[in-house]
Amino acid sequence: MPTTVFCLHALGSSSEEFVGLRTRLAGTLDLVGIDLPGFGTSTAATGTTVEEMVVLVERAIGRSGVTEWALLGHSMGGKVASVVASRTVDGSNGLFGLRAVVLLAASPLSPEPMDDERRATMLGWAADGEIGPDEAETFVDANTASRLAPEPHATAVHDVQRALPQAWTDWLLRGSREDWSTVFPANPVPALVLAGAEDGDLGPDAQRSLNLPHWSAGEFDVVPGAAHLLPWEQPDEVADRIRDFWRRRVDHGPVVPADTARVIASPRVSARTRGILAVRSLPDAPDREPRALTRGQLDTLRALARVVVPQPGDRPVDLALRVDDQLADGLGDGWRPDGLPADVDAYRAGLDALQADATQGDEHLAVVLGSITAGVYTPVSGGLDSEQLQAWAEDAAVDLAKQWMAHPATMAAVDYDGFATGGDGLRKQGFLLLGAGEREAWEPTGAAR
Repeated sequence: MPTTVFCLHALGSSSEEFVGLRTRLAGTLDLVGIDLPGFGTSTAATGTTVEEMVVLVERAIGRSGVTEWALLGHSMGGKVASVVASRTVDGSNGLFGLRAVVLLAASPLSPEPMDDERRATMLGWAADGEIGPDEAETFVDANTASRLAPEPHATAVHDVQRALPQAWTDWLLRGSREDWSTVFPANPVPALVLAGAEDGDLGPDAQRSLNLPHWSAGEFDVVPGAAHLLPWEQPDEVADRIRDFWRRRVDHGPVVPADTARVIASPRVSARTRGILAVRSLPDAPDREPRALTRGQLDTLRALARVVVPQPGDRPVDLALRVDDQLADGLGDGWRPDGLPADVDAYRAGLDALQADATQGDEHLAVVLGSITAGVYTPVSGGLDSEQLQAWAEDAAVDLAKQWMAHPATMAAVDYDGFATGGDGLRKQGFLLLGAGEREAWEPTGAAR
């Protein structure tokens, strides 16, 4: 079943701008548009600040019931999508299941760069209580590299005309100027940042400098023959880039089963725990370069992982890549077998010792590991003696098993729900300190003290 992608539109647009992409990506992704307050069919009653738009989107995602989803944000919608994604990853908005983010000529978390004269002109269009057809057409033509075909042009102009002047003005005066850039750390969700080659304020340079740094697993591309209205101008080019990104970066690794995802999103799980599980559930980037090991050492570690922690199905967790991240970040359990060098050095030496054996197939490597465990294997390379290699191999097996067990999909497979021991309310995780003569709030009336 295709993953649901919630699409957030640009200023003066609506969910109609994603019709072409929806058709082109059908079968791969299911695009669902959301009209932001004051645009399309939505009123401005829920509020037009970034916070209020974010809350509207979060509620729409929560009501949908989906447990595997992505975000696509265009221009104004990109800023909103970035905040929703950050609050999902830190667990604070109660959502779970975010797989990826796509940003099209997105407004950044920082104040949006905009020419003051152009801002004043656009504000003038809505000063008399409505945006006229001439102003709407001027806006569309100014944001496209060449004039759109008649049908999309008419729809884009109509969207601008039906925008509520309050929402239009609020974005130009306030929303676009809001600064969220220091609120969140870099986001690890896989992200595709696209820019139109002929865009002005939010073109390639702005996307590279203002948006891409926020996404630690982000990648950037430029769409030729497009300015700012990417979904209208180059739907084929945009769809091709999204499809390729999804295939390479997202559509692999296990997906957390719906029942478990709903528990993680429930009040039974604290925000901090939900955020940790959200990051653990993100798809790995199998083609990226390792951070602590060499490419050859990583391949050997992947072979070791297949032998030590064989995973069912065709969407395994890339345990070796996760151990590489653990080594690069200096994270571990704090214990090291006596006689071994530092973790990174021990891994490099141990993997070098096994490299030749790993190339001879998993069955051969399993026999070699048995010999190492029994203490009868004599390494010929790597710099570790037999006893050190035995200690390292046991330590590496523990690391690989821990990475496997830490994934929420594995927790679901073994029926573990120990993370759902209380949320952030009265029955929060841990112990509730009670005074003398008091009883816990959930205790039934009349219970013995």
